[in-house]
Amino acid sequence: MDANAHTLALQQAADFTMLLDGDGIISRVYVASDELQSSIDASWEGKLWLDTATPASRQRLENLLAEAAAQPGDAAQGDAVHPLPDGSELPIQYRAICQRDIDETLIFGHDLRPLATLRQQLLNAQQALEQDYWRLRQVETRYRRLFDMVDDAVLVVDDASGRVLEANPAADKLLGGGKSLVGRPLQQGLDARSVHSVEKLLEETRSLGNGSLAGVFAKDSGQRLSLSASFLRQDGESRFLLRVAGPDDAESGVTPGEHYMQETLRMAPDAVLLTDIDGRVVAANKAFLDLAQLSAEEQVKGHSADRWLGRSGVDLSVLLTNLREHDVVRLFATTLRGESGTRTDVEISARSLSDLQEPMIAFFIRDIGRRIGIDHPMGQQLPRSIEQVTQRVGRVPLKELVRESKDVIEALCIEAALKLTHDNRASAAELLGLSRQSLYAKLRRHGSDGVDNPTGDKH
Repeated sequence: MDANAHTLALQQAADFTMLLDGDGIISRVYVASDELQSSIDASWEGKLWLDTATPASRQRLENLLAEAAAQPGDAAQGDAVHPLPDGSELPIQYRAICQRDIDETLIFGHDLRPLATLRQQLLNAQQALEQDYWRLRQVETRYRRLFDMVDDAVLVVDDASGRVLEANPAADKLLGGGKSLVGRPLQQGLDARSVHSVEKLLEETRSLGNGSLAGVFAKDSGQRLSLSASFLRQDGESRFLLRVAGPDDAESGVTPGEHYMQETLRMAPDAVLLTDIDGRVVAANKAFLDLAQLSAEEQVKGHSADRWLGRSGVDLSVLLTNLREHDVVRLFATTLRGESGTRTDVEISARSLSDLQEPMIAFFIRDIGRRIGIDHPMGQQLPRSIEQVTQRVGRVPLKELVRESKDVIEALCIEAALKLTHDNRASAAELLGLSRQSLYAKLRRHGSDGVDNPTGDKH
């Protein structure tokens, strides 16, 4: 093999290749990856290989050379980290081969930064899934506690088998004589004369989505009951959610549908706040109390909602003004301040209830702090547009917003240049009037995916 063919083979064998003499000094460097041109070059030649690595990696390189020397002709493998002039680190996977006939060691290096980036993205995704998992567990725990604490009898019935899947203690007492209803057919808790009527109610609910029935009798006590039913379909399974109202509910003058609506709002996973037209709290559900870090509804009643809602008192004023003009406000982005000082990003939809005897306003508040979108950042990144910068007004000081705006414009210009040059970084750098090293540095600072792709340039 002639010298040129030998050099070409070395250049193509890995991201970069080195030859070490018997003293471990780098005699030749061949760099195949354009991404490494600015990090590894001929300046390494003449240096002791161990001196190019971090102190923690030197022992690993010594062990690698010793293993290669012990088995000439066989490849020994190991990892090391090299410091770069810009303060960052370059992780490399090495293979070393000690040549039998000459006192030289052939070193093949592979850039591990793309793998490290993938691992970081996987870790971020796992952390997001972990957060969602625990959030669902917390929601389920709250649901279970509320399900068991409510005085109303509530059951979940399987559509296919007609058996009770879940029943709270009030339902067990009303229909089961104190015994658990779970696993038993719903009809076992009803008087024989009520079974056919309940079956018709479930058929109607399956078609219309909901229904109600009065004049149902419990089997053991003979009490006259009324049922409200709702049909739920999820993950290919069908369920009935039933609320059973006893005699006391029937005499209260409130219909089963109204009771069901009240329970739905109280048990809703999103926060619900009811205020008068001036924004003073009349009622709040459990989800709002959790967000506001309060333990009892009495702690919010009578207080102005801007004590918890909004970046300042201006937000509530804007909401109330729009509600007076339009009756409805949707997806108003703001923050909710907890009693201990924590802030939660929320979206508010509100409705003016002007047809009541005493006009009120209903606020529906959703926590969006952990929402994952298509462009969900894997780390601390800049906003992706000027619109996102303006949405941060009131949350971030003006000085920081101005700096972010400058960085956003710079990032957008670089992105446009890369699109115009079909991701050819050399051409993009010329188009922007930058050196390639400056362009790489800016891409890295803005967190561009292409920075970690060693084959990103197109020629």
